[in-house]
Amino acid sequence: MNQDLDNTLPSYLDQSDAVRARFDKLKQRDVILEVQGLHKVYQGAKGQTAALKDVSFKTHRREFVCVIGPSGCGKSTLIRILAGLEKSSGGQVFLDGKPVTGPGRDRGMVFQGYTLFPWLTVKRNVMFGLEMNNVSRGEAAREVDMWLELVGLEKFAHAYPHELSGGMKQRVAIARALVNQPRILLMDEPFGALDAQTRARMQSHLLDIWRNIDITIVFITHDLDEAIYLADRILVLKAHPGEVQELIEVPVPRPRSAEQFNSPEFLATKARLEALIHPPQAEPETTPQGHMIRFVNVKDNVE
Repeated sequence: MNQDLDNTLPSYLDQSDAVRARFDKLKQRDVILEVQGLHKVYQGAKGQTAALKDVSFKTHRREFVCVIGPSGCGKSTLIRILAGLEKSSGGQVFLDGKPVTGPGRDRGMVFQGYTLFPWLTVKRNVMFGLEMNNVSRGEAAREVDMWLELVGLEKFAHAYPHELSGGMKQRVAIARALVNQPRILLMDEPFGALDAQTRARMQSHLLDIWRNIDITIVFITHDLDEAIYLADRILVLKAHPGEVQELIEVPVPRPRSAEQFNSPEFLATKARLEALIHPPQAEPETTPQGHMIRFVNVKDNVE
């Protein structure tokens, strides 16, 4: 961390009274999701592999939590267990105090891929979940119109997925996840396949949606900037197996904006995350020059 930042924000934990008050208020809300001692072990041809180890945390109503960690730390495994799409090897997950034993309409799930039915229009894609829950087609159509307006796609209700951009497809996926009015929205790197500009627009759009409806969000990402920009708190997992390393409160004030990316609070949080995910390591031994394999003419040298 540079000296200027040290002078501005002496410690990551030095937060303003306003930020501290925000988190005190957040923690007074009801606990929506509680994870207790979660374990996940896979059985393979070469024996057992532990994906998650003793993961425990709580998420409060209308909180935005991001989960980050090194590659292979079990982020996607964790969110699939929360969604009820995968069984844990131990521990428990509670939603509103009730154990999660399988998929349910109280949880919405958005994947990195768009997972849309290509033969259905935007409107019918979003209606699908309601119809599977025995909502009449007329009532489902009326409800879907409201959600398409929320995600800004009311003019594309009768378009097909192949006619949409990547960001628009992901907005359809978000609307489809929200149409059943779940208690919690689970998102597994939903913007990972988008280009940088579209990704930035989708981040801002997601924050607008979150501010306007009663939803709690758990969001998986590998992008540190994205996590800091979106989250109230960031759950940092260790790798091999994934276990909780730290649960960080993001001191960046809300509402968030792109201008905050260079603020002392943002930079201090990013430095802390970098230190957790990429700790300093000893320099690797260099290969002796005589053992180097060259694929260019020696005279065509570079420094």
